[in-house]
Amino acid sequence: MIVNERIWTLFKRNWQHTLTYWSVFFSFGLCIAFLGPTILDLRCQTQSTLQEITYVFFSQQFCLLIGSSVGGIFKRTLACALSALFISTLLISAVFAIVPLCHNVLLLAVAMAVAGLAMGVIDTIANIQLVKTYQKDSAVFLQALHFFIGLGALLSPLIADPFLSDTNCVVGNGTGNGTRELDHLRNTLAGGPVRNLSKYHLPMEGEVVTQVSYAFWIMAIINLPVPIAVFALIQRERLTVCCSPSSPRLLEQDELALKAQGAGKQEPVPNDSDSGGHGDLFGCCRNGDLHGLPLSFFGVHILGGMVLFMTDGIIGAYAGFVYTYAVAPPMSLPHKTAGYLASIFWAAITAGRLVSIPLSYRVQPVYLLIVNMVGVIVTMLLLLVLHTDSLFLFAGTFLLGLCLSTIFPCMVAYTEDILEYRGCVTTVLVTGAGMGEMVLQVLVGSIIHSKGSYSFLLCDMIMACVGFTLFFGLLICHRMHR
Repeated sequence: MIVNERIWTLFKRNWQHTLTYWSVFFSFGLCIAFLGPTILDLRCQTQSTLQEITYVFFSQQFCLLIGSSVGGIFKRTLACALSALFISTLLISAVFAIVPLCHNVLLLAVAMAVAGLAMGVIDTIANIQLVKTYQKDSAVFLQALHFFIGLGALLSPLIADPFLSDTNCVVGNGTGNGTRELDHLRNTLAGGPVRNLSKYHLPMEGEVVTQVSYAFWIMAIINLPVPIAVFALIQRERLTVCCSPSSPRLLEQDELALKAQGAGKQEPVPNDSDSGGHGDLFGCCRNGDLHGLPLSFFGVHILGGMVLFMTDGIIGAYAGFVYTYAVAPPMSLPHKTAGYLASIFWAAITAGRLVSIPLSYRVQPVYLLIVNMVGVIVTMLLLLVLHTDSLFLFAGTFLLGLCLSTIFPCMVAYTEDILEYRGCVTTVLVTGAGMGEMVLQVLVGSIIHSKGSYSFLLCDMIMACVGFTLFFGLLICHRMHR
């Protein structure tokens, strides 16, 4: 049978919850990928400098990290979780609709900060709720969940592309920036932090000629069914008041029936409200006896978060700076050719998560993690050895994306299984991944600027080795954990 019968039974019992969580991650993907391609048109719209417009990246990324850290607070009850998801997805649609009206860079930064908070809350809650729903069988559904991020991230630039300006979108005296120079600048800015922006001379005053507003309004309409789906689930569960524990919850009844069916004796299903102290990053152990917890309990949290700090840091740094590396010596690829590398990388991540969906119910997450972590190191080593081979740069980019694609969902499934699905470790993992993507991207950008383009691959190799060492420590910690 193509689909495992047990997995299919679980899905049929909780199909509406599962599809809703997958749809909110599609919303997450839409929002995370649109800023890079549209950044130059948004600069024209706000008539700001290149340096000012890059701060918009920071506002989104920083608030995403805050949202991830505090998002677990809303998992105390199913009502709170779904209410937070409804508000967050609605905010994302609102931000898409409002961005074309932001003619000041400060207003745009505030809008992106709001979107970042909403994305962080979505990231934490959707992962936690899927883990709580499927527990030991959550790996396959987590792989599908993260596939929808990639799907949204692939669709967002495709929607924006027809509306991007081919030439400078602020028409002033002496404007002569061609398509090639703007494509190079757009790909460079999409990486995040950029230095030496003063060498690019783009006018700030003049007639603004851009149609990027239509792209944002289309994305707002595409995203609108997502909050509607969350609201429909709230109505189905009869959860009209946030954090109200008195409403009947159909999902808990399904979980109880499944446990009674799969075990010889019926075990009580933990109530969300009983585990309220395990949701947010700062209250994970607030309701627990800290003196009664083994050191391995904290080790799993710390090491799991640090592994994702490194691996998601590699994702952020590689996607951000592979273009910069490719156009610089010794590779010196044409700008248009190098521009495909980031797209290939994200396509490989999406494809890897799609392929891993059937693998996840046949192979335990820990074995997938071992294969992927070793694959990242081997691929980075080959990229270093063949650093002048432009053909292998494309092949290695695809292989690296495949290896990195499943690490996050597998780590969530693996660590939550170790710690009996408390939900706290997912918040730590999401926060650690977000910190790695933000901090290491800035760090690698600074090193490339001071040491040269070759240091880009060396930095990624070091991060991969450190990540594997931390993962080996996590395996030892698992054996020690009671």
